[in-house]
Amino acid sequence: MLRRVVRQSKFRHVFGQAVRNDQCYDDIRVSRVTWDSSFCAVNPKFVAIIIDASGGGAFLVLPLHKTGRIDKVYPTVCGHTGPVLDIEWCPHNDQVIASGSEDCTVMVWQIPENGLESPLSEPVVVLEGHSKRVGIDRRIARLEEQVAKVAL
Repeated sequence: MLRRVVRQSKFRHVFGQAVRNDQCYDDIRVSRVTWDSSFCAVNPKFVAIIIDASGGGAFLVLPLHKTGRIDKVYPTVCGHTGPVLDIEWCPHNDQVIASGSEDCTVMVWQIPENGLESPLSEPVVVLEGHSKRVGIDRRIARLEEQVAKVAL
């Protein structure tokens, strides 16, 4: 009995199509700082992306409909003195996002209804007191109006 040497793929009839440039986010300087998280967070209205920034940490908040080339001077959320390591949207409010940083703080930000029109540097709440860099706990979905913090 002769066995097949090459196994047939289940996906041999599946074909992909490249996305057009006007449906992508282009020219974003994504952060190179490593952490146990993704570099973006998405909710039904916005996408937030951690970027490389000099003089501290920053991230972009883009409306979902704003695709294509992103201008280098697009407004950012910047307030941390160290690189931003993690971001997470509030599951109960699409305008609230929390960011954790190497500066040992968690900051909670209120994003305007229509997105950023100018740089945002004043957080609503600053949570301090950690001795190590800070990430955001993904289990905050059950905690209304609270942010759970984890130090690494």
